[in-house]
Amino acid sequence: MITGKNYIGNSLSANGNKTFTTFNPQTNTENASVFTEATAEEINQAAILANQAFQSYSKKSGKEKAAFLRAIADEIEALGEALIEVYTSESGLPAGRAMGERGRTVGQLRAFALHVEEGSWVEASIDTAQPERQPIPKVDLRKMNVPLGPIVVFGASNFPLAFSTAGGDTAAALAAGCPVIVKSHPMHAGTGELVASAVLKAAEKTGMPNGVFSNLNSSGIEVGQQLVQHPAVKGVGFTGSIRGGRALFDLAAQRPEPIPVFAEMGSINPVVLLPEALNTGAASWATTYAGSITLGAGQFCTNPGLLLGIKGEGLDQFGQTLAEEIVKVTPTCMLHPNIYGAYEAGKERAVSQEGLEVIAAYNDEVSANYGRQIVSKVAGKTFLENPTLHHEVFGPFSLLVECENESQLEEIITKLEGQLTGTIIASETEIAANSGIVNALQNRVGRIIFNGVPTGVEVCPSMLHGGPYPASTDARFTAVGVDSIKRWVRPFSFQAWPDNLLPEELRNENPLEILRNINGIKTTDKL
Repeated sequence: MITGKNYIGNSLSANGNKTFTTFNPQTNTENASVFTEATAEEINQAAILANQAFQSYSKKSGKEKAAFLRAIADEIEALGEALIEVYTSESGLPAGRAMGERGRTVGQLRAFALHVEEGSWVEASIDTAQPERQPIPKVDLRKMNVPLGPIVVFGASNFPLAFSTAGGDTAAALAAGCPVIVKSHPMHAGTGELVASAVLKAAEKTGMPNGVFSNLNSSGIEVGQQLVQHPAVKGVGFTGSIRGGRALFDLAAQRPEPIPVFAEMGSINPVVLLPEALNTGAASWATTYAGSITLGAGQFCTNPGLLLGIKGEGLDQFGQTLAEEIVKVTPTCMLHPNIYGAYEAGKERAVSQEGLEVIAAYNDEVSANYGRQIVSKVAGKTFLENPTLHHEVFGPFSLLVECENESQLEEIITKLEGQLTGTIIASETEIAANSGIVNALQNRVGRIIFNGVPTGVEVCPSMLHGGPYPASTDARFTAVGVDSIKRWVRPFSFQAWPDNLLPEELRNENPLEILRNINGIKTTDKL
């Protein structure tokens, strides 16, 4: 049942007088539930409670945290059809997408459970003492990763489950031993509350401390700003726009004690179309990309918003087929009237730029909040001279850039902002012959794809979902997969510490039987 209240730890609270509702973009009407925005006092209570919970939760064993994470997954599944119904009513997304995202969400939680249960993720390192070493004796040093402290997670508009309340950021932070305060996204506050209730049921069942998780409602930016500025908060996870992520990053940097903000932000995900591949498969690739550009109304962070090719018959055929195929795709509902409005404004701003030619646009009548796809074309020289064309248009929009030659193509790639992904459509021979283009793209992205589409992010240890700024605020980390746990920890060393007082991960007997680096050798052996 949706109450519209805030979860301050395991207590419901609604002390404020600012309320809001969510919106059903499919029916173009407000939903019935009313949500109360968290007050400054409720924000403070949640942060203090999280800080208190950190004292015990940070000491929980891998097995205890794993039990908690698995219980969260079980409780989310137990919400059943009620969760799917609320999800679809708040997002305009179909039930199939909701069920797929639910599966991804619980899969992430269970993957982190296995990760922390095994235990080697702490990267234990031991350098034993050498008291006889000359001229200076060597002391015993032992290092491992320890949790940062309470983390604030901002729910994402385009993934109400997988990147929101119990999504990847939350799962990683809880796995690391950090309590989490979620700033629920106002577009899907009901979905957020249902998931929050599942997290707190799991916390109670597994004996986790009160305050290990809180969920706060907000309709604007004030709650998020106050959370980032609270001295008890030690890190922030965000998925959204460059403007929003950068604002939080700056706010966190201005604190008396600056804290890290791991923000995954905008990306146009360039696709490089090399001639040899287009000469043999232009029509096929164009059809494939018509589907990728319009997938989910173009509301994926890996949507291919930029297509780069070299003048020639192959690129002409690609553009012609793409124009024919993309208008055959029936438009779908966008997440919210505000997102639809921003898309309309963004594409109008883009196509109004001098030198742009619209080669395909879906012009039939559609229901309210349905995003009509569009593909434009521009010359490479014009693209280089107009930075406005380098910015993301969030929705089913893509820009085809016609380059004069390989040199101009490489120059364009070099001058792009950081991106989540880059794709190369080419033969193996072309890849080998164009190392400059490949290297330029590698320096601009976090993941490079050969003969595929960027849409679709596999949740596994080898996935890198991040990239050079502004794709993310720190290109060294991923927001997807078990390695994303590294965002919420810091390395910590014990010097000459009594063995019986060390964490189990660093003790001589290695009671957890984890892989450790001992005097430069990776081993599971005892000392």
